[in-house]
Amino acid sequence: MPDRQLTIRAILTGIVLGALLTPCNIYSGLKIGWSFNVSIIALLIATGLWALMDRLRIGAPLGVGEANIAQTTASSSANIISGGLVAPIPALAMLTGSNLPTLQLLAWVFAVSFLGIWVAWYLRDSLILRSGLPFPTGRATAETLLELFDKGREATLKLRVLLASTMLAGGLKWLDTGWLPLPRPSLGFSLPAAGKLAGFGSVTAKNLSFTLDPSLMLAGFGAIIGFRAGISLLLGGIFSWGVLGPVGLYQGFVTPGEADPDAVWFAAMIEWLLWPGVALMVGAALTKFAIHVYRSRRGQVEQACSKEPGYTTWLRLSGLILASAFVVLAQLSFFGIHWVLAALAVPIAFVLAMVASRVVGETGIPPIGAIGKVSQLSTGVMAPGEMTANLIGANVAGGAAGQSADLLNDFKAGQAIGAPPRFQVVAQVFGVFTGSVVGSLVYLSLIPDPASMLITEQWPAPAVATWKVVAETLSEGLSSVPLSALWAVAIGALAGILVTVIEQRRGARWLPSMPAFGLAMVIPASLSITMFFGSLVAKLLERWRPTLAQRFLIAAASGLIAGESLTGVARALLGIIE
Repeated sequence: MPDRQLTIRAILTGIVLGALLTPCNIYSGLKIGWSFNVSIIALLIATGLWALMDRLRIGAPLGVGEANIAQTTASSSANIISGGLVAPIPALAMLTGSNLPTLQLLAWVFAVSFLGIWVAWYLRDSLILRSGLPFPTGRATAETLLELFDKGREATLKLRVLLASTMLAGGLKWLDTGWLPLPRPSLGFSLPAAGKLAGFGSVTAKNLSFTLDPSLMLAGFGAIIGFRAGISLLLGGIFSWGVLGPVGLYQGFVTPGEADPDAVWFAAMIEWLLWPGVALMVGAALTKFAIHVYRSRRGQVEQACSKEPGYTTWLRLSGLILASAFVVLAQLSFFGIHWVLAALAVPIAFVLAMVASRVVGETGIPPIGAIGKVSQLSTGVMAPGEMTANLIGANVAGGAAGQSADLLNDFKAGQAIGAPPRFQVVAQVFGVFTGSVVGSLVYLSLIPDPASMLITEQWPAPAVATWKVVAETLSEGLSSVPLSALWAVAIGALAGILVTVIEQRRGARWLPSMPAFGLAMVIPASLSITMFFGSLVAKLLERWRPTLAQRFLIAAASGLIAGESLTGVARALLGIIE
């Protein structure tokens, strides 16, 4: 491998790409609670950009090691949403009535993400070298990296597809939010009113959020998550908003919105529907990683040992201690949390990050939501009634787990080309700093008033809703939760557990994805429908044009997500300026 890896241009390339892609994840996280891994898209853009500069004779193409450093920096920046910007931080702002000051928010997001870097380096030997975990995302990044330097023309074609889809989605979003708003027709059914809804005459499809949303970003997400997740979203949306919601409206335990056939009742109905939705997701996620941990312990295989220089052991331990102290001091100074709770948040975060990283290593899916809920429950037991400590302690665990998983995926990709881990750690630090600055500024610009803007049709913010409700419940006690919601939680959790156990024993072919099914219960049905259509188009393309799908599907879908996200952020910022 070439010596040129941790170069200034590689770091700067990653910083620029991270700054451009981070707003995409902030935007999509506040819209649907999901984000996307930018490693592959960053590789395509970075290598394509420097290849173009080489053709124009104003620069040299990136080496394979430099490309790895650039994508490590960019991915860690875009992954900054795991630091809390689309979940616990907005939830806390809704409860307190205001956002954190800019510098405090920036420092806090950096602190929890910085801790995850050192947790990942500490876990690298056991999870990358000795356990033999596949880390699917890291492996896919490694294969793309090697392919790019073996097939230069293929990389150029993928980059062109990515840029074309970015421009298409961006242009459509610009028209939709500016000169030519696109129609969002209702699906056209209505249900007769009964009981407490007698004054409404009927409940329309639009009341229940059954509309067609012309969002190419959502279609891109559907293409990436696959047909099983897409159809699970559709089924979950039909069940929750088309069956369970109307039953709740008629029985009186679900609250309707304003008496208008064109009004969307998402904000009112979600207050009850999120209970079974969250329970389903948490039950499934916790069961899945418990099964994975059990299986990995039974079948763990000892493999290679680290060949890093001897001083790295001291460096890793020092970095972990420094990052832990930073997080504790930030809790004390920014939020006034008791020092015992602040100190306990760190070991809890380390254990949960280790569990989450192992799950990511086997499945590729980071269970950040479930990790946060476990931490919230832990804090709720130790300090009942402390909503700030509850959310912030869980934020530490989620932030550390998210960045740890991201860096371990990068370690897996770097292992394929022999990249020194310490170089990737440096790149990750630059990326986390970039993401903290850009992500915090974008979030504050998009959501200046969380209490009135979030958990609405425009910004559903499902992750914010779930973290907020759990914190409120644990502060007031279970007695404040309606009996119908408690039954829904019990049934939802049990369903998530049972289906996940059956899935692990019998296979997943004919079973819905419980995380996707549960997510459909906490986002408008219109979003689930559009993502389903995206997954359907991808499935048909894979069936009838498998080679074309294998070559260009991910690049095209990533471009749709990036184009609409960036344009949505730009339009929102222009609206604030105007």
